[in-house]
Amino acid sequence: MALAAAALMATAGCVRTVATVATAPVKAAGKVVDWSTTSPSEADRKYARKMRKREEYCRKYPDAAECEREYGERPR
Repeated sequence: MALAAAALMATAGCVRTVATVATAPVKAAGKVVDWSTTSPSEADRKYARKMRKREEYCRKYPDAAECEREYGERPR
């Protein structure tokens, strides 16, 4: 009986390890896709952050060439 219980516990660990090894490539591929793509909300946040930084820069340096708006008007 003790031998059967020990065998059962040993195989439970093996099954868990096999499952982990089998799903590892799928999880890794999912991470690569997450890292290589940008979601729309993430792109929006990134764009908004860029615009805020540009506005701060233009308030500090209003005569900078990067701060010219369309039609050559400068922010006041």
